[in-house]
Amino acid sequence: MQTGHALLAVGGAFLAAGVLARAGARIGLPTIPLFMLAGFIFGPNTPGLSLVHDPGELSVLAGLGLVFLLFYLGLEFSLDDLAKGGRKLAVSGLVYLALNIGGGLAFGFLLGWGSSEALVIAGAIGISSSAIVTKLLVETGRTRHPESRLIMGIIVIEDLFLALYLALLQPVLSGADSFWPALADFGKALGFLLALAALARWGGRLVSKLFGSADDELLTVCFVGVAVLGAAVAEELGVSDAIGAFMVGMMLGGSKVAPRIHKLVLPLRDAFGALFFFIFGLSIDPGAVGTVVVPVLIAVALTLALNLAAGAIAAKLHSFDGQAGLNIGLTVLTRGEFSLVLATLAAAAGLDSRVAPFVAGYVLLLAIIGPLAVLRSANLARLFGARRASPVS
Repeated sequence: MQTGHALLAVGGAFLAAGVLARAGARIGLPTIPLFMLAGFIFGPNTPGLSLVHDPGELSVLAGLGLVFLLFYLGLEFSLDDLAKGGRKLAVSGLVYLALNIGGGLAFGFLLGWGSSEALVIAGAIGISSSAIVTKLLVETGRTRHPESRLIMGIIVIEDLFLALYLALLQPVLSGADSFWPALADFGKALGFLLALAALARWGGRLVSKLFGSADDELLTVCFVGVAVLGAAVAEELGVSDAIGAFMVGMMLGGSKVAPRIHKLVLPLRDAFGALFFFIFGLSIDPGAVGTVVVPVLIAVALTLALNLAAGAIAAKLHSFDGQAGLNIGLTVLTRGEFSLVLATLAAAAGLDSRVAPFVAGYVLLLAIIGPLAVLRSANLARLFGARRASPVS
């Protein structure tokens, strides 16, 4: 892509996303599906003006959006907050994975598209979108709610599982037998996360010295560098770049400069986060999705039921009320970047051609339903008869 074309695409993306989201906000719509809708309208798969012919050309910018979203949320959470859950948090995460991965696998086999296809569908249905979960917690002002700590704990457990799942799935898709190398990759991923967790827990003084500049410009350059670098190293070691950025955020969140970083990263989070969802929308092809509408609708209904069940169990384990359980189930409902990665792997491996459009339609529908449901969780709680001790913002 030439420089002029690239600048036109990026500038048009920001403007289109901003104008459409502003119009939607006036009638109470959340920004996430509106950003994606803007990308869909100005993407290569719809008639009219197309800002970019290949969404992959903007993948680095999308990656930065994901990094800043998770880095910001990492600043909001401390390792102590996540560690307080202890065994209950681990059980909640495992219950969530067992229900969603297990349900997704059963659904994949019922479709009858093949065993490898069923494994891909299980992963696509079973793992939440870190980016959308983060954006929802921030947008609804719930980062300080007790259940939000549990939600992020589940996301971290999901990512540990994700590292193993991707490592084990690769030889299945390629037909190779490489269990031990896959296990070694998982060990590296776990080691990296533990190292960052140790820095987050005990390295506050060291981090404060390294990032202790009184100059906001230098501080911004430094924290952006370490956030992006941490995400990149995580990706190379088999952990998602999103959780790498989240752990770096937690590491800096324990330092004395955390309040300044929190303020400085806000415009980066908002701008690049919008671009992430816009680029997500660019890749949606409505023509292909139309062939798998029925399986997509069934999968969405199944995911909603499994997530509400997992949220209720997690809330009960932590002695939360019914509203908190509903918040947990709805917030982790959306699927996104990992599901699309699996669809890409399935296409590259020559699996059933219906897998990719199924995943795209499934992700898009949940990306619309999820944010709308979270913003109206209080109304849904009354509908389901759930109660909360204090009002939800």
